[in-house]
Amino acid sequence: MILGRLNFNVIPIKESIIVGLIIIIIIIIGIFFPFLISFKKKIKKYFISYDHKKIGKLYLIISFIMLIRGFTDAVMMRLQQILSYNHNGYLSLNHYSQIFTAHGVIMIFFVAMPFMIGIMNIIIPLQIGSIDVAFPSLNLLSFWLTFFSIILINISLLFGEFSKIGWLSYPPLSEITFSPWVGVDYWIWSLQISGISTLLTSINFITTIIKCRKKNITFFKLPIFIWTCFCSNILILISFPILNILITLLFLDRNFNFHFFSAFYGGQQILYLNLIWAWGHPEVYILILPSFGIFTEILSNICKKTIFSYNSLIYATISITILSFIVWLHHFFTMGSGYSNNIFFSISTMIIAIPTGVKIFNWIFTILYSKNKSSPLFFWFISFIIIFSIGGFSGIILSIPNLDYIFHNSMFLIAHFHSVIIGGVLFGYLAGLNYWFPIIFNKQNYNFLSYINIFFWFIGVILTFFPFYLLGYLGMYRRNSISYNLNWYKLLLLSFIGSIFILISIITQIINLLFNKKNLSLNNYEQLFINNHILNNNNFFYKKYFLKNYFFKTKHKESYYPFLISFILFLFSFFIIWWIWKFVLISFLFLIILIILYLYE
Repeated sequence: MILGRLNFNVIPIKESIIVGLIIIIIIIIGIFFPFLISFKKKIKKYFISYDHKKIGKLYLIISFIMLIRGFTDAVMMRLQQILSYNHNGYLSLNHYSQIFTAHGVIMIFFVAMPFMIGIMNIIIPLQIGSIDVAFPSLNLLSFWLTFFSIILINISLLFGEFSKIGWLSYPPLSEITFSPWVGVDYWIWSLQISGISTLLTSINFITTIIKCRKKNITFFKLPIFIWTCFCSNILILISFPILNILITLLFLDRNFNFHFFSAFYGGQQILYLNLIWAWGHPEVYILILPSFGIFTEILSNICKKTIFSYNSLIYATISITILSFIVWLHHFFTMGSGYSNNIFFSISTMIIAIPTGVKIFNWIFTILYSKNKSSPLFFWFISFIIIFSIGGFSGIILSIPNLDYIFHNSMFLIAHFHSVIIGGVLFGYLAGLNYWFPIIFNKQNYNFLSYINIFFWFIGVILTFFPFYLLGYLGMYRRNSISYNLNWYKLLLLSFIGSIFILISIITQIINLLFNKKNLSLNNYEQLFINNHILNNNNFFYKKYFLKNYFFKTKHKESYYPFLISFILFLFSFFIIWWIWKFVLISFLFLIILIILYLYE
């Protein structure tokens, strides 16, 4: 058949919630499309421009859109867990499993990563005195690859299904025997395209930081944010090839019977676990290191002083970068690796808390005896330090193999992960967006909305995820969709109330982004770049001349090739998911031709 596995039966008509959601999306597009036509020229310029600031804005926009999508999945899960007390709930087991998987994939790959890369895109060239990144065309290609990987994961709503076996797709469940349809294939190709995009971005940023700095800005005169971005991108460069290779092996297992991970045919499932977490744990530090850098910049600014012990912060960042590669096995202490392995990885997990603690003390000593003033940014930091520290303490508990054996597959682990990722990563990026908002959008946020936003985020995260620690203690497993325990129900209800607070905070954040006031004069931009260590040594970059003539007026090249390459790669992935082999070959040939033309250009 010319269309392979693709036919009208793949549209999930029986899932009324999915059908209703698709109808709502179509209506929203229909409402907003006429308004988009009037901005046709501006949208076109953004889509083909090599300008790092425009590309950064596009990353931020898609990350916020996907934040809404991922949060919707989370609310649906919380609601299912409440309504399923002594009842089947409102979601089928099939749909709940897809939501469970999609939520994790979307939040890590398509919210946190684009948010991080968007901020890096805008701020890194400005802080090192470069007009743009080292490879502007590669930067645009990376964005479009990310964009179409997002389209691919969302199109699974309409055609077929998404993976139902968790966001890391462990074999044997991900093998063709247990997942015969297209869900895991969507997971493979959306992550493959996204992984290639992230890898290209890391090469771009590393080259930019090393080769595009202004004269006299040596490494030990760089802002801490640049150091954390540099180490984060080194981690990407080392770890993401592992992910790309691993999911290629899984694809070969599923479609061509290679059996790398099929135990019955001589493969090793434990090999998959080792490789996925050799990527997965550095990924946590890839996300959190730039957040550390953002809070360092913020504290230096609002306290009007050089950050306490600049050099120790750099060495702590480098230590975390190195140690993050020798802790991955704590993710499967329960798999029977032996007590020697468990002891080594338990100790290494505890040791990595030391450089993180160094950073926390540096921040606290920066605040002490400083003339800090009330600012929304300061309250972002306080919220971050409380929630992230509690998440870190629970991580120390999980680093003990005996206790991990009890809590490993429970809601306690979910509470730990979300405390670290939301408190440490998301709060950092939101604070960075608030801090550099005048630079990014040439506008100013309203402070009272920022205070409201922080309050609801802080209360919402505590109410949503702290009950999970108790649920883990009470024995609730993390993938439960149906429960019969009254104590679980009470805590799940409290968690759902917390998610409503988070919903209010997201709405407040969007209002603050859309409705804001005109920015201050150019004279005040200097403070938004400032790291006082740099100001004392290299004041020339922060002159109004550079900001006025380069940041606002630089002309950049334009090209359609990054968009076309990414679109054809998206089609290639879609065709290969549905086994439409003739179109796979045609799209592959088009892809090769476009890449050649792109390289020639």
